[in-house]
Order: sequence, then C-alpha cells, then structure tokens
Amino acid sequence: MTVLLTYLLSFTHQMTAEEALILAIPLCIFYSFVCQSAQYSCRALPPERVGFDKLGLMHAGAAAMAASLWVFAAMVLAWILSSSVNALRGLSDRLHAGPELPIIFVTGFLVYLLSTLGYYAQIALEASRAAEARMMQMSILAREAELKALKAQVNPHFLFNALNTIASLIPRHPDRAEKTIEQLAEMFRYTLRGSDREWVTLDEELEAVRAYLDVERERFGDRLAVRIASSEAARKMHIPAMAVQTLVENAVKHGAGAIRTQAVVEIEASVCSDALSIVVRDNGPGFPPAAMEGLPASNGGYGLRNVRERLQGHFGDAAGLHIDRDTALGLTAVTLRLPCAAEVRAE
Repeated sequence: MTVLLTYLLSFTHQMTAEEALILAIPLCIFYSFVCQSAQYSCRALPPERVGFDKLGLMHAGAAAMAASLWVFAAMVLAWILSSSVNALRGLSDRLHAGPELPIIFVTGFLVYLLSTLGYYAQIALEASRAAEARMMQMSILAREAELKALKAQVNPHFLFNALNTIASLIPRHPDRAEKTIEQLAEMFRYTLRGSDREWVTLDEELEAVRAYLDVERERFGDRLAVRIASSEAARKMHIPAMAVQTLVENAVKHGAGAIRTQAVVEIEASVCSDALSIVVRDNGPGFPPAAMEGLPASNGGYGLRNVRERLQGHFGDAAGLHIDRDTALGLTAVTLRLPCAAEVRAE
C-alpha cells in the first residue's frame, strides 16, 4: 500500500517522489491500525444476522470516517514536516493545492472496504474450519460409539455359547459343571476387566481363549484337539478385545460342533512385515461359498462379520479378516491381520 500511495501522491507532480514516500510511510503505518479495527465490526455484524444492504451502508459509513481520519492525519503530518524540516517546507501547501487529499480519501475508502472484505473472508474460513473440526469430532465420536456397540454385541454371543456348554454338562456331570462354572468365572473376570477397554494384548486375549477352550474340552472331551503357537513379539501386540475369542468360538462351532470325528482347532500368531497375523484353523466343513465374503448372520457369520466391522472402523483397508479353505487338508483358516499401528491406537 505504501508503494501505491507514493505513486498516487507523486503522480500529479505537486510533490516529488521522495516527498511522497516520506509522507506515505507513516500514513500507511497509521492507517494499517485503523483498518484493523474493521475486524471487530465484522465479527459483531455477521451478514446472516444483519442484511447485506444494511451491512453495506454501515461499512461504507465506517470507511468514509476512516478515510476522513486518514486525510486529517495526512494534513497534520504534512504541517509537522513542513514546519520542522527545511527540505520539506511548503509540503503542506502543495498537499492542499493539488488533488492529493481527495486521492488519499478515495484510497483510504477503498482500502478500508477491502480490509472489511478480507476480514469477512477470514471469519468465513475460520467458521469453515471450525465446522470441519466439529464434523470430524462428531465422526470420531460416532465411530467410537459404533465400535463400542459392536464390541457389546460380542459378549452376548460368547455368553450364549458358554451357557450352552454348562447346560449340557449339568445333567450328566455336575462335578465337571461346577468346575466349568469356576472356569467361566475366570473368563468373566477377564471380560469385566476389559469391558471399558477396546484394546488388550494378545497375551491377555490368549489367556481368555485358553479358559474358553478348557470349558469346551469339558463338553467335547478328547474329541477336541487344540494347538496354540504364538511368538513373543506377537503376544506383546495389542488387538481389539474379544477378537480372537470370537474366531475361536466360530472354529469350535464349525469344527467340533459340526463333525463327529476328531476335531482340531489351531491358533497361530506371528509378526511379519510390520503386521500382526493371527490364523485360526479348524477341520470342520467350513462356510458355504456365499458366506465366505459377505459373512451373513446366518451360517455362523455374525461374529466374524462383527470382528471385520470393528477392524474396518479402526483401520479401514489397512486391516482385514479373510477366510480360506484348504480342500486338500480339509482345513478352514480365518486370518486376522492388523498393522503394527495398532500399538499406537492402543496407547
């Protein structure tokens, strides 16, 4: 603005470029503070509350007052410079004789209006960013609520299977049923401790899985064979609570619960390529082809779909749950894959 004002003041040749520059620098510094006052009126008078016509008149009046103040400041400054600096004597007379004062007024008027528009644009940008932040916060809260709801759906599913196991033991083996209830109590302690936690270490989850499988062994006896293998690095990783438990429940249901011969459930966990891989296998008949991808609530896909949705909520496409069938070995493998970023999410 200083360059523009210097050019306009020296354009009429009533004063030299040096005189115009000496006058323009302090004037522009002073007027920058005057224009800053526009932001207060802009915040106090939002367009949606005042009307554009009324708003335009109010800001035009304010611009005229600011420009008049700028003209008065120019007159006072020119008089001071003319009186105190010999090289600038007559500057005040030349300022009044030419069109410089109207030029200063028009320039000040337009600059103030441009400042007003700039402040309104800044306010609109701040409001847009605040709205985006609110929407993001709402999205995060909605996602957290969705994840909590999905997690809450897992516990009744687990409880239903556990109670069925106990119910089947009570008529025939009450002593074993009592022992199973004690084991179930241990499992509930884990569930209650993790009720307000979305994340647990794989080691904690495997302890609950072992307790669950002990309960199921009471039901199936020697017909259920279990193998659990996990690396030390994998056991330290964090996973969504009850995720592996759900996979194992489905493996038992579709393995030992669906065949009359020896049932096998295998759990393997390892860390490779910056990802945690958990594979649960069973030698049951497997899922129908239509259930391999869609995981409908029927055919036992409810729990697996639940886990997949929780993973999707946390990591999007970076994590996943995949079902494969090895027809040669007769094994169904459900693979849970988590990025190592789960450690960051869990903290």
